[in-house]
Amino acid sequence: MTFKTLDDLDLRGKRVLIRVDLNVPMQDGRVSDDTRIRAVLPTIREVLDKGGKPILLAHFGRPKGKPNPQMSLAPVAPALEAALGAPVRFAADCVGPVAAQAVAELPEGAVLLLENLRFHPGEEANDPAFADALAALGDVYVNDAFSAAHRAHASTEALARRLPCAAGRLMQKELEALEKALARPERPVAAVVGGAKVSTKLDLLGNLSGRVERLVIGGGMANTFLAAQGLEVGRSLCERDMLDTARDIMREAAGRGCEIILPVDVVVAEEFKAHAPSRVVPAEACPADAMILDAGPQSVARICAAFDASRTLVWNGPLGAFELPPFNAATDAAARHAARLTREGRLLSVAGGGDTVAALNASGAAQDFSYVSTAGGAFLEWLEGKTLPGVAALEAC
Repeated sequence: MTFKTLDDLDLRGKRVLIRVDLNVPMQDGRVSDDTRIRAVLPTIREVLDKGGKPILLAHFGRPKGKPNPQMSLAPVAPALEAALGAPVRFAADCVGPVAAQAVAELPEGAVLLLENLRFHPGEEANDPAFADALAALGDVYVNDAFSAAHRAHASTEALARRLPCAAGRLMQKELEALEKALARPERPVAAVVGGAKVSTKLDLLGNLSGRVERLVIGGGMANTFLAAQGLEVGRSLCERDMLDTARDIMREAAGRGCEIILPVDVVVAEEFKAHAPSRVVPAEACPADAMILDAGPQSVARICAAFDASRTLVWNGPLGAFELPPFNAATDAAARHAARLTREGRLLSVAGGGDTVAALNASGAAQDFSYVSTAGGAFLEWLEGKTLPGVAALEAC
C-alpha cells in the first residue's frame, strides 16, 4: 500500500481541508465523550504548526440530505476548542457563500469547523458538483477519517481526486497497523472472531480462514458451529439455518491449513441476565433448559495457547456475553493474556469493532494492545478483504 502523508505536503499558507470523524456522543447539547475529538488533534496541530489553515469536514448522524438542527456540528466546536487549545470557528454551512466567507476570514493559528456535510444530498451521493464546491474551499486535502473510508462519499472519495491529498496521522496510523496485521504480517497469525451471528460475518470468516493459521470463534457464533458438529446447545442463541454454512466454513478452513478453535467447555445459565446462577460444563453437555453465555476455563487455556504460538493477532468480537458479569470472564482473561504478550514484545495485536473496543476497555487490556481501532464498519470491511473507496482514493493521489 502506498499513500502520501503530511510529510509529503507543503502546507505553509495553504487552506487544508481535513476530513475528520466528529460523530461524537452528545448529552444535553454537549459532547459526552471526546475520544474521537482527541484522536484527530495530532493532525490538526501539525497542520497549524506547519503554517496551514485547518478547515474541518465532518458528518454527524443521519440527516438524510437535509438540514436538521439536532444534528448540527455547532456544539462540537467548543469541545474541540477546549481539547485543542486553539481558537475554533464554526460556519453554518459546508459549501457556498457562508462557507467561503468563513474560510476567507480564517486567521492564522485558528481552525474552522464547517457544518454537517450530510445536510447536503450530494455528500452521500458522491456528487461531482458537491465535491467541486468543497474543493473550491481548499488548496490541499487530508483524509483523517478511516472510520468513513468504506463509504464512497464526496468528502472521502471524490475530493481526493480534485486536490493534492494525503493521509492524516490517525489515518496513517490505522492503515499501517492493518498492513502489519494482515497484508504483511509476521507469522503465525491468530484471529478471534466473536459476536452474535455467523450470518453477519460470513465475508470476514471466509477472508480470515485463508489468511491466518488459527481462527478462534466465540460468542453466539460459536454455538452455531457447535450445533453444526451435532452438539446440543439448549436454549442458546443459535442460527440453525446456518448449520450447513458453518460446516462449509470449517471444511474450507481445513483445506487452507487454518485451525478453527471452538469452545471445549462452556458457561451455562438458565437466565440471560447479570449474575445469573451459572456453571461450567463440557461443550457437548449443555442442558436442554440452559443457554451458553461464555467460554469455559479449558477453552480460555486453548485460546491463550494459540496466542502463545502466534506472532500476530487480529481480534473482532467478544467471546461471550461480556456485558453481563460473570460472562465477561473468558473475554477478559484472553484479552489480558494477549495484552501481556504484546507488552513483552511477543505479539503484535490489532483489534477493532464497537463491541470489541468496549470489551477490551472493560477488561483493562486495550491500552496494551498494539492498536485498537474505533472505526467500526471500515475496520470490519478491511478485515473482510474489501476495497475501501477512501483508501483507494488516497493511493491514487
